[in-house]
Amino acid sequence: MNVIETPFEGLMIIEPRVFNDDRGYFFESFNERNFESATGFNNRFVQDNQARSTYGVLRGLHYQNAPNAQTKLIRALEGAIWDVVVDLRIHSKTFGQWYGVELSAENKRQFLIPRGFAHGYSVLSETAEVFYKCDNFYSKQDEGGVLYNDPALAIDWKIDISKALVSEKDLVQPLFADAVYRF
Repeated sequence: MNVIETPFEGLMIIEPRVFNDDRGYFFESFNERNFESATGFNNRFVQDNQARSTYGVLRGLHYQNAPNAQTKLIRALEGAIWDVVVDLRIHSKTFGQWYGVELSAENKRQFLIPRGFAHGYSVLSETAEVFYKCDNFYSKQDEGGVLYNDPALAIDWKIDISKALVSEKDLVQPLFADAVYRF
């Protein structure tokens, strides 16, 4: 696997080694031993989540506060998404900044998002199926969010934001300046 470091500490893009031949392709989407060796991540993933969406859907920005914060490993099984994070780690050099990467079934990239980031994505293809691993269980009382279109963040979602399909929950998230996070 190839690990691509980002300007954000701990935030990594993972490119698996893909074996192609006339039958199709094969790759290990996750191997705990190799993953830990390549990334330094040594927590165990305890929950898998999967979502299917259509073009223009925007999900996020979500996070879990400590003590139930989550590291996530995201990938697109079908289609393409623009995956975005916002750094909520108060003492980080990149606090309050966002980063995005395209994940697709074609590029097979995965996004390792450490604890302390708000996460969301927009769907770039007709449909997309997204799969992600979490190193902590979901906790309703610790969930938080940031408004996806906060002008202070100025996130480029790679879709027409005025036509985005957004849940009622995500429409009423607080601005970044008003969000409650514990990292």
